[in-house]
Amino acid sequence: MSTLSTPTAARLGLLQICLAGVLWGTGGLAVQLIRDITPMAVSTVSAYRMLLAAAVLVAAVLASRATSQVRDLLRRSPAHAVAVGVGTGAYQALYFAAVVHAGVTVATVVSLGLAPVLLTLAEALQRRQRPTPRQLLTLVAALVGLVLVSAYSGHAGTGPDLTLGVLEAVASGSVYAATTAFGRPLARTTDPLPLTTVTTTAGAVALLPFAALADGPKVTTDPAAVGLLLYLGVFTMALAYALLYAGLRITRSSAAVVASLMEPVTAAVAAAAVLGERLAAPGVVGTVLILGAVVLLEVEQPPDPAMPGV
Repeated sequence: MSTLSTPTAARLGLLQICLAGVLWGTGGLAVQLIRDITPMAVSTVSAYRMLLAAAVLVAAVLASRATSQVRDLLRRSPAHAVAVGVGTGAYQALYFAAVVHAGVTVATVVSLGLAPVLLTLAEALQRRQRPTPRQLLTLVAALVGLVLVSAYSGHAGTGPDLTLGVLEAVASGSVYAATTAFGRPLARTTDPLPLTTVTTTAGAVALLPFAALADGPKVTTDPAAVGLLLYLGVFTMALAYALLYAGLRITRSSAAVVASLMEPVTAAVAAAAVLGERLAAPGVVGTVLILGAVVLLEVEQPPDPAMPGV
């Protein structure tokens, strides 16, 4: 399946990934509101998120009569698609574990900050050339912005086991980067709906054992909590990852990860709007830096010759 690689198409891909980041940014607030209602473990909430998303996506596949595309993907690249799905579930679980052990600030800075660094270096090695000054400037602006937004978004502090939390955050960022890069060839050769359906279902299955072993209630009948769980599954998972895979078809992996830094910006704004958490001046500067980094992204992309399936 061929895709357009024009600057206009690349900008559209970047916009799709930015929108995915905005949706992801509301997820943390939704999880916090759910836990205010019921003491459900984060791993249980995460499993519900992926299960509900998988159910919605399967229904969409059936309604759009795209089952043949799902079968084609599973016949053509079953291990590849399942690995991307398991990776998606894994980096989410690792990130939430890092939040518990090291706090939101450390987990966010390390996990989301590490991914674009790894992908930029990997792409430079792949092309056997150094990152351009513009790429380095984009990366520095994004990372500085991320640190400022995370540190001044009202969630500063560390958890009970900083060392373990940092290791989990490093693992989360590494798996996130690898999953993004590994999933891009599939995203460029497969329509977003069947790809998102298969990967989300695989991730949900991978998270079920962790949810089963977690403490706390496994179900809730509270209407507000159920509504928030549905929001997490439909919007922050099914729709967001459909946008991500659509954008990855025409956007570089490192650009995609930088664009997804809209997540902490949205999280900070949502916390300020809903929870009354004031974003301090350095956090505002960080928001501007992240938005500036997205604008600086090089949207006129050459093909990736070393990447299969392109």
